[in-house]
Amino acid sequence: MANYYPPVGFHFKVEFANLKSEFEFQSVSGLTIELTTEEIAEGGENRFKHKLPVRTSFPNLVLKRGLVTDSSLIKWCREAVEDFSITPTDVTISLLNEEHKPLMTWNVVHAYPLKWAMADFNAEESKLVVETIELAYNYFKIQ
Repeated sequence: MANYYPPVGFHFKVEFANLKSEFEFQSVSGLTIELTTEEIAEGGENRFKHKLPVRTSFPNLVLKRGLVTDSSLIKWCREAVEDFSITPTDVTISLLNEEHKPLMTWNVVHAYPLKWAMADFNAEESKLVVETIELAYNYFKIQ
């Protein structure tokens, strides 16, 4: 009989379709889907309002990693935010098992950079410099 445990959240990979490379990240957040609603008041009914589904919404995808000074990913981000040369790409995020095979995969469609930020520099701390990349996207699908 097999034992089933929830997967660990630290074993994952991120791949960018147009950049043809895999990048190592410290964290990935924003894989969230939410159904937005619209409230409609019915005439003569004062006890409640009807909540009707309108569309799904997706927050920005936030990726964090140690600073890499010569990276095709950063070049892509800088082209978007500095030159306004935006080239959307699909991003694949895979949660991996102990054999490095995907347990679950999210295909993020039509992603492009919105923000590129550096962590604070502080001479009183000995930490790695972490860069944060924030991406907008249309939607994701779980494969």
